Amino acid sequence: MTRPLILLRRRLVGSIFVLLIVIIGSFLLLEAAPGDAVDAYIVSTGGDAGMIELLRHRWGLDQSELTRLANYLWALLHLDLGHSVTFSRPIREIILERLPTTLILMGSATALSFGLGSALGIYAGARPGSFRDRFLSIGSLALYAVPGFWLGLVLIVIFAVDLRWLPIGGIESLASDKTGLARTADIATHLVLPVSALGFIYLALYLRMMRAGMAEAWRQDFVLAARSRGLSRRRIVLAHVARNALLPLVTMLGLQSAQMLGGSVVIESVFAVPGLGRLAQEAVAGRDTPLLLGIILTSAVLVIVINLVVDLAYAFLDPRVGASEAGA
Repeated sequence: MTRPLILLRRRLVGSIFVLLIVIIGSFLLLEAAPGDAVDAYIVSTGGDAGMIELLRHRWGLDQSELTRLANYLWALLHLDLGHSVTFSRPIREIILERLPTTLILMGSATALSFGLGSALGIYAGARPGSFRDRFLSIGSLALYAVPGFWLGLVLIVIFAVDLRWLPIGGIESLASDKTGLARTADIATHLVLPVSALGFIYLALYLRMMRAGMAEAWRQDFVLAARSRGLSRRRIVLAHVARNALLPLVTMLGLQSAQMLGGSVVIESVFAVPGLGRLAQEAVAGRDTPLLLGIILTSAVLVIVINLVVDLAYAFLDPRVGASEAGA
């Protein structure tokens, strides 16, 4: 068995235990919270004691906590996420409708933050201590200190309200009959502001990490050897310094996936983007525990998959990692 396959097998086995801990822990924490779906339903629509008892029996809330947990785990073994009491629909259908929007938002924001942040970090770290290095370092620190929701609101005020260049929110124009490239362009236009608000925060992090990695790489012996061979500064920066400084960013890419997913919850709420983040907000408002558990499980699987891909990419970039993992 090849080293990547051994690494993949080890990660998949560990992921099963991680998912089990996430499921059981989330279930117990949500059960410990005050109120349930029946309380939220009665508050919004009203009802008597007979209706409350009927709803609790219909939704299985009159069973013991251990019984409901066992039933939920048994349903998951059959890939059944349950039924949403808020939307009166299968949870799997609801999540599959909202998941693509969140994936597009996260993917675009990650590409923006990682790509532009790395490029600016290389530009700053190419000449440590220069004016552009200090300017970008201070600017990235200030940007990283800005809350995502506040940055989103500022972007809305400037580009949507004052300049009217971009739409305020949503994923596409309402009652639009656009198809093909026209619909794609419409969705891209709606995503400019939320992607910018989510990506710029992490852009600052990647910029600072790349700049710090390059500053460390400049002091290594291989840079001195490259200079002694008469290589140009541009080639040393791109082929040697930046390449070695890029490895920690690949690791951070996987670690930041969970924070990126958490940040999308806020951004989707600010820009009214119908993704998993906004769905989680609706589930919390309706005390819809099965739906919220389905969202948490989907998010955990998404983070695990992203980290698995990052681990494989890191093993490919640095064969020593793959060799150590396979031999462990």
